[in-house]
Amino acid sequence: MDEPRWLTPAEDRAWRGYRRMRTLLDLALARDLAERTGLSEPDYDVLSTLSESPGGRLRLRDLAAHLLWSPSRLSHHVTRMQARDLVRREDVADDGRGSEVVLTDGGWAAIRSAAPHHVASVRTHLVDLLTDEEVEVLAALSRRVVDHLTETGAATSPPR
Repeated sequence: MDEPRWLTPAEDRAWRGYRRMRTLLDLALARDLAERTGLSEPDYDVLSTLSESPGGRLRLRDLAAHLLWSPSRLSHHVTRMQARDLVRREDVADDGRGSEVVLTDGGWAAIRSAAPHHVASVRTHLVDLLTDEEVEVLAALSRRVVDHLTETGAATSPPR
């Protein structure tokens, strides 16, 4: 095995800073979302993804793949969301084995109500702290890392 390429002090500060920022930012956004809307982050992820899909619907397996969740995890979460009238399952007409997750009127109302609060939280805890140039750099860095992880297959399925 080759000798590891240890991080330089600057790289280590950047890595540790990123990890701490990500943890704290995720916590702040989740707290704000729950306090202001009663939705969890997973609820919001499902609702927002469905709201951006044609007809507010996606096949369960496609939604799971998009969210990088296992189908089992998504199925359990959808069951909980169904009990709250946020989504419903529908059989796929041309495939007896498949089902779609569909936004209900309650789901549409929840995402329309939650989105302004969520974007305000994202602005407060991240976007408004950055200059326009820093926003562009963050977008470019994020795109580069996502492209790398997608191309190498490092982030195409949830951990088991």
